[in-house]
Amino acid sequence: MCLGPLGMAVAIGWVSYGEPANQPLELGISRAHPNGIVLHWSAQKGCAYSLQKSEEPLSNRWHDWLQFAPAGEDLPVTTPLDTASRQAFFRLADRGWAVSGIVRDEQGPVAGAVVRVQGTTNASFTDETGRFVLAGLSEHGRHTISAWKHLNYCAKVESVSAGTRDIPIILRRYQTHDNPRYRWIAPTGEGSCMSCKADLTKQWLENDAHAGAANNPRFLTMYNGTDTQGQRSPLTQYVNSLEYGRIPLAPDPIHPYYGPGYRLDFPQSSGNCAACHLPGAALDAPYGTDPNLASGADRFGVHCDFCHKVAEVILEPSSNLPFPNRPGVMSMDVRRPFPEDPERYQLFFGSFDDDNVPEEDAKLPLLSESRFCAPCHFGVFWNVTVYNSYGEWLSSPYSRPQTGRTCQECHMPSPSVYRGQTITNIAPGKGGIARNPETIHAHTFPGAASSELLRNAVSLQVSAIRRNSSIEVTVRITNDKTGHHVPSDSPLRQMILLVNARDDAGSALPQLDGARVPDWGGKGEVALGNYAGQPGKAFAKVLEELWTEVSPSGAYWNPTRLVSDNRLAAFATDESCYRFIDRGQSATAVEVKLLFRRAYKALMNQKGWTVPDIIMAETNLVVPP
Repeated sequence: MCLGPLGMAVAIGWVSYGEPANQPLELGISRAHPNGIVLHWSAQKGCAYSLQKSEEPLSNRWHDWLQFAPAGEDLPVTTPLDTASRQAFFRLADRGWAVSGIVRDEQGPVAGAVVRVQGTTNASFTDETGRFVLAGLSEHGRHTISAWKHLNYCAKVESVSAGTRDIPIILRRYQTHDNPRYRWIAPTGEGSCMSCKADLTKQWLENDAHAGAANNPRFLTMYNGTDTQGQRSPLTQYVNSLEYGRIPLAPDPIHPYYGPGYRLDFPQSSGNCAACHLPGAALDAPYGTDPNLASGADRFGVHCDFCHKVAEVILEPSSNLPFPNRPGVMSMDVRRPFPEDPERYQLFFGSFDDDNVPEEDAKLPLLSESRFCAPCHFGVFWNVTVYNSYGEWLSSPYSRPQTGRTCQECHMPSPSVYRGQTITNIAPGKGGIARNPETIHAHTFPGAASSELLRNAVSLQVSAIRRNSSIEVTVRITNDKTGHHVPSDSPLRQMILLVNARDDAGSALPQLDGARVPDWGGKGEVALGNYAGQPGKAFAKVLEELWTEVSPSGAYWNPTRLVSDNRLAAFATDESCYRFIDRGQSATAVEVKLLFRRAYKALMNQKGWTVPDIIMAETNLVVPP
């Protein structure tokens, strides 16, 4: 193989390659430059080689379209750069090493569209005239060539053989309006998500709390003011104040009480809870949707069809957060399609730009961005920020594009595995194609119910020494694995740190110094999870109801104030020290355990919730005599 410079301007070059010797092949060659750039086209590998690397871009046009690889590394060929080199690559297409074509929409050629050999990383962009060339195709077999640009459905042309020229691909815009008459598709049943994407839908149903957002017993009992047996607390009583107007009273202890409830405080209103918990139902009535009346697809809470029709989220420009008092669907632009329109009868947003159902599917970059999660993971009520996992992420190093991680990278990891099998085709036998499993994101959405996620949320370090007739224990907890505060979102959630020291007989050593778990850690038998007064501490955002002074409170639909917030921000560390009596020369066992609890113990007792604590981290040490 002979290599070398092939022209001092934009040129068609010739080179001796392979057998028979000295057989000329036409090449698309680079532009001349003082530092010298030579691209060698390999017909066998279907790619270009960079033989020399310039430290400067040849021109803005070259720099925009090509990234030169180090010498000898494969460099995928992208869009040709000018008329001469484009014609050269078309000649390559004639020889069966590439395909060429043009992407148009109803207004003419489309620049900047992604064109791809479907299911591969072999992709290019259209130039300003809508033209494209895809090199590196196998000479054997036929290929599907796809195209996509933002605001358009995916498009494709099937059964394309290498060497085909002037392939026409037509893009269609999806609708810019929403159709309130559209009927949501349920995840299960005839004509459902399960019908085509069975494994991915089952994975979602079996793992994701979004699927149970409408019928979550904690949500419904807090909304209705009942316990899990349906027993209801008395309606809230009020007094009138000349200065402040109508003021709620704290619950009367002489009556049975089953915890707070939105409908106890506002019996004539449905509230805006459904804006996040049943967004499909609340879309047209965010303040008038009763979660108890969920039907159809909305029984599945935040269901597939809804999420895959969110076209944009609405954020306040200066803060990049949703506007206050606009939770959930009130901060979303949703596009329900028009089934009676044969050109736009369905619309599903996804993460592929080469989807196999171009009549229905469109790529939406937003689905891979954290801001997609913002409307339901940021909430301000009565001027108090209650939910804020998105804002916490936004203010952390995790939001930095170059070094951070998105919500989806942690909560929708890839590859997607269902019952031990890696998913490589999301719709087998229903039009789906085999894909790189790293491009298929899991729909498990691990969160506050995931033991695996919680056990990989923070790091725990413990040291213990014997000094001055006491056992000194130092505990460091670092939030080094989570992109927001721990715990986050619901103000009911908490972490409880328990620190114990025992002698060689197993008896607990009395605590001399150090923090203790607050009263809201639960009063009563320790064996039943009541840890108030035990050595350790707790982490939570503690709210107090403004008028009744009930604290801690999860009834943030009433005016509240922030009492304290000692949760761990991303990369923050908490260090606490404890001293215990040293009873002599025996070895001392130190036990440190960090628990995650879904709600305050008193509230769980009132509601009849039986959600067990999850061990996030634990360490056992022995201090020698």
